[in-house]
Amino acid sequence: MNLMTLFQGVGTLFVQEPKIVIARIALILLGIILVYLGKKGTLEPLIMIPMGFGMSAVNAGVLFLSADKIGTLFMDPMVTDTDELVNILQIDFLQPIYTFAFSNGLIACLVFMGIGVISDMGNVLRFPFTSMLIALFAELGTVATFPIARAMGLTAGEAAAVSIVGGADGPMVLFASLILANDLFVPITIVAYLYLSLCYGGYPYLIRLMIPKDMRGMVVKAAKTTTITSKEKIIFDIIACTLLCLLFPMGAPLFVSFFLGNAIKESGVVKYINLLDDVILYFATFFLGLLLGVLCEASTLLDARILPLLVLGILSLALSGVGGVIGGYVVYLINGKKFNPVIGIAGVSCVPSTAKVAQKEVYKVNKRVTILQYAMGASICGVITTAILTGLYVTMVPLFE
Repeated sequence: MNLMTLFQGVGTLFVQEPKIVIARIALILLGIILVYLGKKGTLEPLIMIPMGFGMSAVNAGVLFLSADKIGTLFMDPMVTDTDELVNILQIDFLQPIYTFAFSNGLIACLVFMGIGVISDMGNVLRFPFTSMLIALFAELGTVATFPIARAMGLTAGEAAAVSIVGGADGPMVLFASLILANDLFVPITIVAYLYLSLCYGGYPYLIRLMIPKDMRGMVVKAAKTTTITSKEKIIFDIIACTLLCLLFPMGAPLFVSFFLGNAIKESGVVKYINLLDDVILYFATFFLGLLLGVLCEASTLLDARILPLLVLGILSLALSGVGGVIGGYVVYLINGKKFNPVIGIAGVSCVPSTAKVAQKEVYKVNKRVTILQYAMGASICGVITTAILTGLYVTMVPLFE
């Protein structure tokens, strides 16, 4: 037995193509960096820590599966043959979760249930016009990236799927890419989640670039406090869910997951709330991050089609951030210059990350200002507007292909 056979992770480095070897080493190092930045809080730890571990492990743990095949014991995202799939389900340890929860969008719906249970619709109902207007502006990247992607040669389905990255809603991207660009949903989803954590660290700089310091510390015009009861919130949940499902049935699984989660929160059924918040949300988020990391195999990411996706993903998120800030300025003008435009960034619907980013940037300038309730209203409306645009893309794009 030679050393290459004994230590196969190292041994495979000497038989693969140089570009694969370089990519494996780079991804191992990137995974380590993501874990460090997640622990430090620079990036979102809930996704980055399991994703970093998965990325490092899958690129390190490559072995000789047979005399002529190299692979891993994690999972095979591309397997389609029924007999082969049954065999792999008994061998690859993450294959059951991937096959039965990831590749059909179930994990996205589970995350949406959890997001629903931690969201407060009261902020939306208190400031409906402000929240929805900002959210609409924050869809700039979701809309503007589509024609750019088409001009770069992507199909309508691929262009729509990567455009949804601008909504900063990972489960929505996963759902859309599964339906519209199944052959690219792995790299599109990876790009989306990598960038969602990067926007957590990058949007503060966009805020500082577009909004002067004195405006960032602006006190929001005091609004009349309105008490929104749980009954009113549940009524809103069921009516909004039913209406959206009627209009966009292709997005119904996501709509019902989000609004059901919120209705359960408002119902006060403690056992269900704890189930969704403490178990399902964190179970789904953990395995989502781990599976995304494991999908970051060097051979998968060296696909020539990845580079345009990387460019379009960051463009879409950047445009959405710009659109959100513009929306903040529009509300600022409408309200007689008594509104903090930083709130606009929260319209990019990465709940609750972008709302926290907005509050943090305001707090750095003026510790007496609290904008979180306005920011959360805009962020939750961002979820709704992104879901609507996803429903539109999923419904309309196949008709024109």
